[in-house]
Amino acid sequence: MVQVLPLALIFLVFWFLIIRPQSKRMKEHKAKIEAVKRGDQVVTGGGLIGKVTKVEEGVVEVELAPGMKVRALKSTLTDIVDPLSAKPAND
Repeated sequence: MVQVLPLALIFLVFWFLIIRPQSKRMKEHKAKIEAVKRGDQVVTGGGLIGKVTKVEEGVVEVELAPGMKVRALKSTLTDIVDPLSAKPAND
């Protein structure tokens, strides 16, 4: 029992400091990506920023520039950007 107790404590520390928060972040990210809708501004895994013009099952159509649309898997989206809170890079 004395030998198992330190291992159990180490596992509990890892659980509360690493595993549980990471799992929570993954669930939140998945929910945010699944809720993407037409008109949202998104960032893809490759760093491209565009506006969603069409949402299909597992795929979104993103307009990168006027008249330039690409299709991307929803799973490759990394973030949904709020265009009102976005700051210019050169401040």
